[in-house]
Amino acid sequence: MHFQWDWLCLGVLIINSVTAEIENEETLDADVEVEDFDKQPQEADVDRDKSSLEVVYQTPKPTGEVYFTETFDGVLAGWVLSKTKKEDTDDNIAKYDGRWEVEELKENTVPGDRGLVLKSVAKHHAISAMLTKAFVFDNKPLIVQYEVNFQEGIDCGGAYIKLLSSSDDLNLEYFFDKTPYTIMFGPDKCGEDYKLHFIFRHKNPKTGEYDEKHAKRPDVDLKKFYLDKKTHLYTLVLKPDDTFEMLIDQAVVSKGSLLEDMVPPVNPPKEIEDPSEKKPDDWDERPKIPDPNAVKPDDWDEDEPSKIEDPDAVKPEGWLDDEPQYVPDPNAKKPKDWDEEMDGEWEAPQIPNPKCETAPGCGHWDRPMKNNPKYKGKWKAPMIDNPNYQGIWSPRKILNPDYFEDLHPFKMTTVSAIGLELWSMTSDIYFDNFIICSEKEVADRWAADGWGLKKLVASANEPGMFSQLVTAAEDHPWLWVLYILTLALPVGLGVLFCWPAKKTDEDIDLKKPDISKPVTKGELKQEREELEDDEIELEEEKENEDTAEDDEGEGGEDIDDEEEENEVADESQGEGDKSNKSGSEDEMKEADESTGSGDGTVKSVRKRRVRKD
Repeated sequence: MHFQWDWLCLGVLIINSVTAEIENEETLDADVEVEDFDKQPQEADVDRDKSSLEVVYQTPKPTGEVYFTETFDGVLAGWVLSKTKKEDTDDNIAKYDGRWEVEELKENTVPGDRGLVLKSVAKHHAISAMLTKAFVFDNKPLIVQYEVNFQEGIDCGGAYIKLLSSSDDLNLEYFFDKTPYTIMFGPDKCGEDYKLHFIFRHKNPKTGEYDEKHAKRPDVDLKKFYLDKKTHLYTLVLKPDDTFEMLIDQAVVSKGSLLEDMVPPVNPPKEIEDPSEKKPDDWDERPKIPDPNAVKPDDWDEDEPSKIEDPDAVKPEGWLDDEPQYVPDPNAKKPKDWDEEMDGEWEAPQIPNPKCETAPGCGHWDRPMKNNPKYKGKWKAPMIDNPNYQGIWSPRKILNPDYFEDLHPFKMTTVSAIGLELWSMTSDIYFDNFIICSEKEVADRWAADGWGLKKLVASANEPGMFSQLVTAAEDHPWLWVLYILTLALPVGLGVLFCWPAKKTDEDIDLKKPDISKPVTKGELKQEREELEDDEIELEEEKENEDTAEDDEGEGGEDIDDEEEENEVADESQGEGDKSNKSGSEDEMKEADESTGSGDGTVKSVRKRRVRKD
């Protein structure tokens, strides 16, 4: 039974492992915090048996105050292509001449839903649009949300957006990489470096200069968002309490504080190292020094080699000193086109000497080398603590003349435009459904009407469970072992618990009836005679015991009386047994006569042993 419970526990562990793997594939990471979005129900009829989903698409419309929205479903109005060039770049690639198109998705298409698509490879792209209303960072959150689909995967390139800083000289036709921006947010990838940018430009209140502050990298593996060719929703939430959140598909992948989780920090340190101070020339940073009083021993020979010939080595018997290791190939022939004047004298190629194959070796024998017991190497004085050690030198601290404290970095430069300034080695990057607002409910409803519909269609078009399991096993071959164990486990448990157990010899002996093997009538008659002889001997022994008891005297009369009573009881019991035995023997005899002849077999009765008192 313990063995069966062990199998059951093993099965539970395997099932839990498979379940955990599936859950890991469906979620970003164990540390991903899922935002509690109030998702709107989808008014769509999903038929899971069909290969595609028929939906009626309606262009999303904002349900509250917004600063910018764009669905790309109508005329591409308000967007401006850049006409300038990228600085510090070769002229042949400096121009922003990358092509943009408005078109539907290649896969999981929602009829009528179109997006902005980056079409060119290895070119600079720049396009921008003014916000409907400038966003001022005061007491309202900033929510930026849009969709991205890497339809061809991505080798090297980005899909981030820039919220351009408001200024009087902002001209979208001259939008390029150095145009001032307030926030940069979105995915970026090159090689195996998968990033999700959140950068904001912070204004130094003392100098008026701007510095870029980068959010720390998310702890989530972002790889699948770049390679699965699905539409993903990217959301940035900035709150007036100087905190931020970054979400992918409405799941939080990174969050933190603008004061504590940006690199470099928003506020500089109060103290800095004195740049004018230099380390003194006599400053000793050595914790250990060679012992100046140490002397090399007289017997220390630095000229002794590390290896010497082994004087005890003996040349193996059969060593062929006169045979070379290689000999000319006797089967080689000079080529017919060999010209000795041009090619020189022809020599046959060398081959291993066949005589050396059976011998310990050929040629001159050299003694093997061994470690030299007298070798000590170059002498060095032992190390001791440095009496003049002063520690690692560092300059003294002084007050930072550039120190400032900005307790509310959320109050950034006003934003008045949005732009995409990108370089990519992969085409067909799809953008859709931009929204900038302050209310989370508005962004959620916008996502449900746009991205939620795309997700629904993609889910309906996904392959079945079997195909998904095969695909997962292609990425993780070790999953095949789990699949086999998972399939074999129910069968094994069923056989273990339901299959009838094999009967052992002990079980058979316990269940066997108390019947001896069949015997003939002759054997039965012989057993009866032996039983009668035993009874006669028992009676004689009793008579002898009675005679001995008479000789003992009257002192033992009481004991004799008790013994006689016991004997009488035993005899009565014996006579009852005998009568029973006689009755059973008569019955067996009658059965024998009724069943067959004298040679026939009958079942013998169990011989009852007579106990001596």
